[in-house]
Amino acid sequence: MNPTPSLAKLLVFAGSTRLNSLNRQLAGAAAGLARASGAEVTLLELADLDIPMYNADLEARGTPADVMKLKALLHSHPAWIICSPEYNGSYTALLKNTLDGAPSPVRRDPDWQDGLKSFTGKVVGVLSASPGALGGLRSQSHLVPLLLNSQCWVAPASFALGNAGSAFDGQGGLASGSQRQKVQAVIDQVLFAARCLAG
Repeated sequence: MNPTPSLAKLLVFAGSTRLNSLNRQLAGAAAGLARASGAEVTLLELADLDIPMYNADLEARGTPADVMKLKALLHSHPAWIICSPEYNGSYTALLKNTLDGAPSPVRRDPDWQDGLKSFTGKVVGVLSASPGALGGLRSQSHLVPLLLNSQCWVAPASFALGNAGSAFDGQGGLASGSQRQKVQAVIDQVLFAARCLAG
């Protein structure tokens, strides 16, 4: 399932901005594996975007510039990998806010009046990492329905990295070959499905 370069444009991001976030580390490791597979990877740091808390009144006054930038990034990548932290048994407020704000329609811009333009048909792979044994699995169970409701295709393969505090090597990669294979399986499935949907 090796992706063809023209259809191997992959966006990778984590639902955390914390400096030592395990999911940011996992996103970096996944991006490295995807690049080694021949994909064209954009590793997005949500901290680089100024995304306000979603508010329809704010949207009515004009969609913030970084929300438009996020819409364009999501739209231009047919395949995504999302690394989801788990807070209180679910995904983070940051990730929810990001995914709530991006599909809002821009009524004054005919190119963006379809709020789901950035989401429809995107192939998404879900990863998570946690210091605990379950690896953030519960966050995935809440995130997947949101993605499906937004008209994304979610890859059946997923991976929850448990005991993630000791999972990374000094270069930021996954120390375990077995864990690398499980992340690679998600990447391969996402890129394969994106190629198939592109026809």
